[in-house]
Amino acid sequence: MWVWILIVIFGEGVLWFRAFTQAPKFGNRVDCGLIEHDRIREASGIMASRQNPGVLWTHNDSGGKNRLFALNTKGKPLGVYTIAGVAAHDWEDIAIGPGPVEEQHYLYIGDIGDNGREYEYKYIYRIPEPKVDSSQAPVDTTLFGAERIAVFYPRINYDAEALMVDPLTKDIYILTKGDSSSHVFRAAYPQSLKRGTRLEQVATLPLGWVVGGDISPSGDEILVKTYPAIYYWHRLPEQNLGEAFKKAPAMLPYIWEPQGEAVGWNAVGNGYFTISEKLGGIPAHLYFYPRVSVKATP
Repeated sequence: MWVWILIVIFGEGVLWFRAFTQAPKFGNRVDCGLIEHDRIREASGIMASRQNPGVLWTHNDSGGKNRLFALNTKGKPLGVYTIAGVAAHDWEDIAIGPGPVEEQHYLYIGDIGDNGREYEYKYIYRIPEPKVDSSQAPVDTTLFGAERIAVFYPRINYDAEALMVDPLTKDIYILTKGDSSSHVFRAAYPQSLKRGTRLEQVATLPLGWVVGGDISPSGDEILVKTYPAIYYWHRLPEQNLGEAFKKAPAMLPYIWEPQGEAVGWNAVGNGYFTISEKLGGIPAHLYFYPRVSVKATP
């Protein structure tokens, strides 16, 4: 079914008007529980594990340490995982995807924030995802063997808070955070570990304040989050992300969170999680939006 959609986001100055296939429907927000880890104060990314059922990964924003936090889908802590040998200047997003070893799932951590736009190189850390049980007692451990991918923009420096990994091509995408538009850059696979990779711009989105994004496990659905909204694109099998972004997006359900900077599909792509920072004494919750066309279990 083809429909005409008019989307107006007054706070961001965005106006799109064109035809596209109707987006899937997602249900009302489900409160999965309070984030019960005192050290998670500025959650800036959320990602569902592909190999550990019921396990989520998050991390703190700038000022945090080089560590990831594992949670279950009720917000209960499963462990603190320090990443050895890496820095944490301004970790802004986390992604999961394939990498150099087939059938291995990798965590990708984006040290891509740069509020002053003063650093030439941004860094993405890639490490094999560890085994975690969704019912385990919390652990405090260290992960070794992280690889560092250095990237730089072609002309000027940008601040960015959204990182995505294409499960079909292994390409890495960074979406910049501007006040009126977001530039989409790609680091094509295989990314060099020996020298900096010059990012390639593949699209510009008329969205201000992009703070998160994710590609579905099947690779055909894309989420991009700003502070007030979540946008959705469907991607055809033959399209790269730059081509997919040429279509107008749909808006998906989202209820404002204090400093909400993270969105991530669940492990099978039938719903998406959001999480926010703790702001002004307001505690952070884990939320889930289920797809209503199929049974969705967070």
